Amino acid sequence: MRFQFILSEIGIGLRRNLSMTVSVVLVTFVSLTFVGAAVLLQSQIGKFKGEWYDKVEISVFLCPPGSSQPTCAGGEATNEQIDSVRAVLDQPDVAAEIDSVTFESKAEAWVTFSEQFNDRWWFNTVSEDDMNASFRIKLVDPEQYQVINDVLTGRPGVETVSDQRSIFEPLFLVLNRATLLSAGLAGVMLLAAVLLITTTIRLSALSRKRETGIMRLVGASNFFIQLPFMLEGAIAATVGALMAVGGLWLGVKYLVEDWLGQSMQWIPYVTTSDVWAIAPILIGVAFLLAAISSIVTLSRYTKV
Repeated sequence: MRFQFILSEIGIGLRRNLSMTVSVVLVTFVSLTFVGAAVLLQSQIGKFKGEWYDKVEISVFLCPPGSSQPTCAGGEATNEQIDSVRAVLDQPDVAAEIDSVTFESKAEAWVTFSEQFNDRWWFNTVSEDDMNASFRIKLVDPEQYQVINDVLTGRPGVETVSDQRSIFEPLFLVLNRATLLSAGLAGVMLLAAVLLITTTIRLSALSRKRETGIMRLVGASNFFIQLPFMLEGAIAATVGALMAVGGLWLGVKYLVEDWLGQSMQWIPYVTTSDVWAIAPILIGVAFLLAAISSIVTLSRYTKV
């Protein structure tokens, strides 16, 4: 009997404040969509780093003939200079940071270059003599690039030390800034959602002030009186959260998996499984919004 009464009160409240309830649903939907997008962007960055950082190498390019670098003033790197670089890489404090080292001769570099660019119009203007011999170094921790850079940069016979991470860092920077933007917008929208839910509960309570007064006179507890209003906010927020989950699922399914995933298959993308993984978080945030709004509003309402 009490359960049916609470359901009827919830239905009455939602009908009386339909426009406010719809507003709560929409604002919650937008705010939690931004929250979900921020989480998915961070997951995407993690996938990028997990896939690419393991493959990142440091390239130590040795001096070719005619280089203008001060370390190449003596001309092409000699065997003694190459052995000197090997000796540096074999030092215990440096070797501890290295997973593997591969030496690529000029002839090997020319074979790789030919396979990649033999169809370009300028290919015939380049020869094997223009290639750099190099060391390809894979680190245990790609973040420790500076260790190798410090000990090799400026050594005779070394033209440049190149970190492949520099190719990806601008992309990570853009994605991180997009995450911050999404999180900022989400924060503003979540505040708006709290204010809207608070207003909706307050209006619903005031519109039924006479009924709740009678319930108080016949001995109903504060919790029993307040429960329908709390559930109204929770239902509206939960509907918004479910819409956000649905919107994110559709976006990831059709824009990421079906479109980007088919056009650029070499990139690891977030999937619909990641959306389902964050769905409980979004629903939990929705309940938290409703709880905060209920506490703020009904703590005053019980004094009315």
